[in-house]
Amino acid sequence: MAEPCCSSSQYGSEELDRLANRLSGTPDPRKRYEYVLWLAKKLPSMPADLQTEDRKVQGCVSQVFIHAALQDNHVHWQGESDALITKGLLALLIKGMSDLTPDQVLAVDPAFIAATGLQASLTPSRANGFLNILRAMQAQAQALKNADEAMDS
Repeated sequence: MAEPCCSSSQYGSEELDRLANRLSGTPDPRKRYEYVLWLAKKLPSMPADLQTEDRKVQGCVSQVFIHAALQDNHVHWQGESDALITKGLLALLIKGMSDLTPDQVLAVDPAFIAATGLQASLTPSRANGFLNILRAMQAQAQALKNADEAMDS
């Protein structure tokens, strides 16, 4: 199976590049916002038993939960939020970082967030929350990598 990420990727995965290009190429901020809301509605619900304090994203005004699982050295995500726009931002990151290896998740460039052009439509606290979700996902990928390496030694 080919790696979903390649050295020519600008932000860490080809899917993140596509998402950033799609969003930044949409001149109407309202259309970008609508796309994020559409993604929110497409994100499968996260089981309530996974919505635990250790999976809660810190520094978000909304309740946001993220869960990472490692399968064949690729990270699979589940997430949930009580706010639709935040759920859309979460869905955007999940879509962009699905099936990456932990190392690829750790290499994702936070500049992706600015490249989407979404800041124009987000309050400062939501924009900060977007970065906090990315950081939480990277922390979970690091924990998976550490656990996997510990099992190998």
